[in-house]
Amino acid sequence: MDIAIASEDRLRADLYNFLGLMLSGPPDQLLLDQCAGLSGDESPLGLAIAGLSRVAKVTKPKKVESEFNALFIGLGRGELLPYASYYLTGFLNEKPLAILRSDMTARGMSRAPNVFEPEDNIASLMEMMAGMIVGRFGTAATLEDQKTFFNKHIAPWAGHFFTDLEAAKNSVLYASLGSVGREFMDIEREAFRMTAG
Repeated sequence: MDIAIASEDRLRADLYNFLGLMLSGPPDQLLLDQCAGLSGDESPLGLAIAGLSRVAKVTKPKKVESEFNALFIGLGRGELLPYASYYLTGFLNEKPLAILRSDMTARGMSRAPNVFEPEDNIASLMEMMAGMIVGRFGTAATLEDQKTFFNKHIAPWAGHFFTDLEAAKNSVLYASLGSVGREFMDIEREAFRMTAG
C-alpha cells in the first residue's frame, strides 16, 4: 500500500533517512558518489549540503571507514558516543532509553533483530523519524505525533551531538555531515515550534 505523503514531508523523511544511513556505518563508494552529487542553495542547510558534497568528492571509502571508526568505535570507545542516554545523563542505557523503548512499542516500532546498538543512538532515531513521516510503522504519524516524538527524543540532544560532530578532531567528512544535521535539526525544531498544539 502506497501512502500519500506531501512532497515536503517526503523530502524531510529522505533527509532523516540519509542522516541515519550515514551515521549507521561508513559510506561505501556508491554512497560517497551520491553525496558528491548533492547540491544546495544559498540557505544555511543548502550551504551545508554543498559543503558535504565538496568533501565527499575527495573522500575515499577506506579513509572514511577510518574516520567513522575513530569517531564512533575507537579502541574501547570512539571520540563521540552518539546516544541520547549519554548526552542527557552522562551514562549509557539510562532512563531516556527506557522511555524511548516504551514509546517505540506504543508506535509499533521494534529494533531489527540484526541490530545490537541501543535504540537511542542517533542513526536509529533519524530512521525512526523518517519511518514515522512516511508510515513505515503503519499509518503515517500526524504532525503532532512527529512533534511529540522529536521534542521528547531528538530535540534535547541531537543539535548538540551534530555540533560535536562538526568539531570532533577525527571528523572530516563527518564534520560536513554534522553541519547538515545541525542545520536540519534547527529547521525541524523551529517548524515544530510554529505548529499549533
